[in-house]
Amino acid sequence: MSPTLPAPRPLPASRPHHPAPAPLPAPRPSHPAPALRLGYGTNGLTDLRLDEALGLLADLGYDGVGLTLDHMHLDPLAPDLAARTARVARRLGELGLGVTVETGARYVLDPRRKHGPSLLDADPEDRAARTRLLLRAVRVAADLGAHAVHCFSGTLPAGTAPDEAWKRFASSLTPVLEAAEAARVPLAVEPEPGHLLSTLDDFHHLRGLLGDPPSAVLGLTLDIGHCQCLEPLAPADCVRAATPWVHHVQIEDMRRGVHEHLPFGDGEIDFPPVLAALTELTAAGYPGLTVVELPRHSHAGPELAGSSLSFLRQESPAC
Repeated sequence: MSPTLPAPRPLPASRPHHPAPAPLPAPRPSHPAPALRLGYGTNGLTDLRLDEALGLLADLGYDGVGLTLDHMHLDPLAPDLAARTARVARRLGELGLGVTVETGARYVLDPRRKHGPSLLDADPEDRAARTRLLLRAVRVAADLGAHAVHCFSGTLPAGTAPDEAWKRFASSLTPVLEAAEAARVPLAVEPEPGHLLSTLDDFHHLRGLLGDPPSAVLGLTLDIGHCQCLEPLAPADCVRAATPWVHHVQIEDMRRGVHEHLPFGDGEIDFPPVLAALTELTAAGYPGLTVVELPRHSHAGPELAGSSLSFLRQESPAC
């Protein structure tokens, strides 16, 4: 069981307010509601070979996949990455699956430190190792035709002042943003409970540190369960507040104050309002996926992939 998290911290007064870009015009009422494009994360299918996982999702009726680069699924550190990526791209095309590249593999860089090293570490070479991984992820995403590359900040290292950690984060992320802009693949930073960047307000603080890059370059991975866990707004309102910056959506059930990804129905989220807000997001121009994120449930991955899709379709006619 994951530990109960503290109440969301207030945003320091020194952080500037960054108004949202003007929203896109709403669709005409006569048009039917756009369908959500649903995916499932390969980090919840780690007991399957990647080709088998992709075939399963296509057979079930998913529109795409959240592909976590890890040792069992398109290992970003193994030889012949470009050739292996090309094979995956062909397979995705054959199956008609869209893709977002995710970089949340727990031990892909360090077998002893979960999500380590991070962009916040004191050792410059450790930070550089994470930057190099993200640069590889951008190249993979471009070759796959992915909608975005997902990333996160990491936890605050012991003995590090938050201001110093933010400086390290912004500096380490800058070359990744440059590569993402050149590749025309948006970088989608995820607010992660317990991390330095844990809330939507933190995302806007990062934007300010980086000089307010356009949303086409730097955007958000919005995790619906994380919104339930610690954001002051309800999850549906988080979707609306984040709309101008969203490039990737993850979805699962969760309880307030507890960072534990749960199958649908096992948590506290009221899903019809959330799915309605996500439909509005799609109508506003969001082209990406809404990916079921159950990384601790690979032992039941095929079954949960099927039941999750049935649940989302039942809760929303737009799925």
